[in-house]
Parts: sequence; structure tokens; C-alpha cells
Amino acid sequence: MNRLSGKIILISGGARGQGAAEARLFVAEGAKVVIGDVLEAEGQRLAAELGNAAVFVRQDVTRENDWAKATDAATILGGGLHGLVNNAGIYQPNTLMDTDTELFERHMRVNQLGCFLGMKAVVPLMEKSGGGSIVNISSVAGLRGSPGAIAYSATKWALRGMTKAAAVDLAPRKIRVNSIHPGPIDTEMLNVRTPEQNQRRLQAVPMKRMGTAQEVANLVLFLLSEESGYITGAEVAIDGGATL
Repeated sequence: MNRLSGKIILISGGARGQGAAEARLFVAEGAKVVIGDVLEAEGQRLAAELGNAAVFVRQDVTRENDWAKATDAATILGGGLHGLVNNAGIYQPNTLMDTDTELFERHMRVNQLGCFLGMKAVVPLMEKSGGGSIVNISSVAGLRGSPGAIAYSATKWALRGMTKAAAVDLAPRKIRVNSIHPGPIDTEMLNVRTPEQNQRRLQAVPMKRMGTAQEVANLVLFLLSEESGYITGAEVAIDGGATL
């Protein structure tokens, strides 16, 4: 049975990596997807691959107008909106003393403000659809101290609190809100570090390997589906045991 049959899901940062894996899986599970991203060529290719079940919208998550365009795009797929994956984010690690105001604010705008704008933007359509599910992509850096990544960590910790507050606010509207906290996942985002640096970081992971975008997508699918219907305000680590 398709777990998202008839559902329409909006994925920010959906053109590649975890977002693209989610889009492919959700379509395979019967959903239609709106793919939002600033990466136009990759997003358009993915939408073409998925055919009539997908539409791409160029979306800068820091702009309210772009969120409006993304939610409007749901009407192209048949109206309504049942899920949001706040997947868009940046990871430009640096230490406290080497992080300037511009870098800190850039993380805040994309990783935190973008999530806030997204949650706010989807509520009216989700209410009209009878409710829905929001999944905010945080990080293990939002569960414990993360060396050399103060701006990124600050925003991922913020998503925990935002998720819990939104879960309380939106429960009467039949909208669930949860956060997931990936550890090292084998996507382009980790290319900011050398392969040697990534391998050294894996020594702190009990399972001694990176996760895959598909494994993250499987978890997000569960939280979007009715199988998780009594779960809201939760924070779920998918990190190979890194936060144990």
C-alpha cells in the first residue's frame, strides 16, 4: 500500500541530496511533490524525471514571496497540501573566533528564518486539506556540541525549540510538527570537509559509517505518513549512534 497516496508534499532544498531522495521516495509512495530550491538546473531535471507527479519552483527560503510561490504551486498538482519537509540549509563550518557576523547571519537566515517562514506559509493550505505533517531537518549538531561549527549549531538547536513550540501551536489545527537530527550523511553538504576529515569524524560514530540520503528519506516518510499519527514535537536522531 502506498503510504502517501493522494498527498501533496512540499520539499524545500529538494533538488539534490536528501531532498531529492525524499522526492523520489514520496512519489514512489503515491504522493505528488513540489520541489523548491535555488538550484534550478538540478531541480528541473529532477522534476522532469518524476513526470506529472512533480513540479519545480525556484525558491529562496529566506523570501516570503518565494514561499508563496511554492505553496501556490501545489494547486498545479491538484490543490491542497499535506506535508512540508523543511530540508533547505547551509553548512559552512567555522569556529567561534573565525565566524564573523555575516557568516552567522547567513546561517540564521537560511537554516532558521527559512524554516520559520515555511511553517507559517503552509498552515492555511494544510488546514484546508484537513491537517498535515511538518518535518524540520535539524542535525546532531542540534543535540550536542559540534566542534568548529558555531553558526550551524546555533540554528540547528533553534530548530528543536521551534519544532516543539509549533507542535503545541498547531496541534489544534491537526498539523503535526517533528524534527529529525541526521548525523554524517553521504551527500554533497559534507564536501566542505576533506575525505580524510570526514573519515576521522566517523571514528566517533559507533556504526563507523555515514548514513545515506535514502535512510533519511525513509524516516521522513514515516513522519509524514499516518503511521506516525500520534507523534508530534518529537526529535528523532538518525546518526549511527553518534549522540549516544
